[in-house]
Amino acid sequence: MSFGFFGIQFGWGLQMANTSAIFEHLGANADQIPILWLAAPLTGLIVQPIIGNLSDNTWGILGRRRPYFLVGAIVASLALIWLPNAGSLWMAVGLLWLLDTAANISMEPFRAFVGDLLPAKQRTKGFAMQSLFIGLGAVLASALPWVLSHLFDWPAGGTSNGVPQVVKIAFYVGAVCFLSTVLWTVVTTEERPPRDMAAFREQQERRLGIGATVREIYVALKQMPRTMRQLAWVQGFSWLGMYCVFLYFPPAIAHNLFQATDETSALYSQGIAWAGLCIAAYNAVCFGVSLLLPKLVTVTSRPVAHALCLACGGCGLISLWFVPSPGWVLLPMLGLGVAWSSILSLPYAMLVGSLPAKKGGIYMGIFNMFIVLPEIIVSLGLGWIMAHVLDNNRLLAVVLGGVCFLVAIPFTLRVQETVVPPVLPSNRPSVPEPEAATPSLDTSL
Repeated sequence: MSFGFFGIQFGWGLQMANTSAIFEHLGANADQIPILWLAAPLTGLIVQPIIGNLSDNTWGILGRRRPYFLVGAIVASLALIWLPNAGSLWMAVGLLWLLDTAANISMEPFRAFVGDLLPAKQRTKGFAMQSLFIGLGAVLASALPWVLSHLFDWPAGGTSNGVPQVVKIAFYVGAVCFLSTVLWTVVTTEERPPRDMAAFREQQERRLGIGATVREIYVALKQMPRTMRQLAWVQGFSWLGMYCVFLYFPPAIAHNLFQATDETSALYSQGIAWAGLCIAAYNAVCFGVSLLLPKLVTVTSRPVAHALCLACGGCGLISLWFVPSPGWVLLPMLGLGVAWSSILSLPYAMLVGSLPAKKGGIYMGIFNMFIVLPEIIVSLGLGWIMAHVLDNNRLLAVVLGGVCFLVAIPFTLRVQETVVPPVLPSNRPSVPEPEAATPSLDTSL
């Protein structure tokens, strides 16, 4: 059931490692990068709660969640093919918007899907399995351009729009992986239908439609559990840090450490490829640490374990300012990988027990609003900071992300986990739904 996460994260990995470089190839300046990325968090803000509510209240020939997996995967795969071939900057921005919309349509129900099918005692292992697939997909996607140019000796030079050929080929591979792995989950994993279909249809009438969806989101916001409110600050600052990495890490490696001043040069392409390999490195660490997190939680607690992981990530990003050469970048990636593994799992593990039954999808959509709202603020404001405070120094923007990780630590330590008691059976007909949704990715944005 989690295999589709591999393909989704393969697509995200390609996007995170290469989109800013594609924008620069097409003429974007450093202070323009945040506003050009606005599509990613804005799409998540709009799409995720809506898709979460719709998938909570859908049942058809493919079940509850799987129709959304499939539609999103088809559109995202097409966007992955088109994005590196964009002929202008604004065409690339539009294709990023399309890719993020489609990826969110696939990803959001995927979280609730695993929660639908896993018993409560398997959720921690389920969260770790999701991080494992996410890490594996991101490792292969981020390293693929470097592998193609160095191990297979494929040309790394720019094409007619300036984007290297190896990057285009990597995106084509990503499109195939995205669609094929999601298809595997759709075909091989069976969903359980509601026991009382008549009651489910009545629920659909109450909850579907624009007005009902807005009402459901409003009610859920008013009734938000205390643990979720506390985790909002943790998510906000943690993803502010990761967003700085997404925006500026590859260009920072190319400009600051490879000393590439011309985005059309071979040196710039080499820097971006090396940054992709470094991104693969921290995702490989994420892959391994995801197997150890349950043990760390056992000897400490979820909030303490998450705080320790964030400290590793914050120190890692800040230390990038002091690295003497590109090869040393791999060392700070160890700390970032530890933090990334925890960000993808432990906040959701802290959250899941506090969520009310029957609203897993919509609450997971709302929870992701605490990721995308700060990112929207960054997209709108970081460009001015880059131009007037940081002197367009891309590496300083990445260091700022490490500071955000450290700021999230005290908010993490004050999180109080709660558990919603199970709903006792009654004589009234009910519609069985997932107790809660599962985490992961967000990569999202």
